[in-house]
Formats: sequence, C-alpha cells, structure tokens
Amino acid sequence: MTLEEQAKLWMEKRNMSNITATEYQRRAADTAIFPKEKALEYLTLGLTGEAGEIANKVKKLLRDGADREGYHEKLNAIGKELGDVMWYCAMLAKEVDMNLGKIMEDNLEKLADRKARNRLQGDGDNR
Repeated sequence: MTLEEQAKLWMEKRNMSNITATEYQRRAADTAIFPKEKALEYLTLGLTGEAGEIANKVKKLLRDGADREGYHEKLNAIGKELGDVMWYCAMLAKEVDMNLGKIMEDNLEKLADRKARNRLQGDGDNR
C-alpha cells in the first residue's frame, strides 16, 4: 500500500475529509446568493451571526451539563454551525480577493512564530 493510500485510509477511519481549503472556497461560491453590492457587510454580519449561534449552543451545553440527554446531538449541531462559519469565512476571503488556504497557511506560520518566541498568550496582533 502506498503512503498516499495509507493516509487516505487513516483519514477515512477518523471520519476526515481530504478537501482542500481552496477547493472548499471554490465550491462554496456556487451557493453564494447575496446582494453583491453589499457583500462585505452581508458576509461579515453572517459570520458574526453564525458565530453567535455557536456561542449560544455552547452556553446551553454549559447550562445543561454533559450528562443531559441529547449531549451528542448538541455537539453535532455545533458542528453544523461551524460549517456555516466556514462558508462565511470562505466567501469573505473571496470577497477580499484572498485564497482561504493561503490565509490558513499564513495564520499557522504566525502562530508557529509566536510559539517559538513564547508569545502565544497576551494581547495584540503584533506580539
């Protein structure tokens, strides 16, 4: 078995996908229906709205506790909202003419640099 086949099998066992951020961004754009003249505003409001829905679901998990009936269904609902957040991130990146995969790579590089300098904690963009 090739290394690529082993990696695919490993990902399948863990219910992981091999879709790239770039491919997701491209395919998500096929479902983009919103007023293009207000795209930046629309997408930003949508992103914050979906993030708020996640926050509300997490709040209910805190309130109800892990032992309550339906705990795993609540986690799945959070996952679905995360998908909506990803859609808005992808479309917002497209709106500002950026590749989502490149944004993700740059973010990992920034975090690795902060980790190397022991600056993961704290405030500000330029730590």
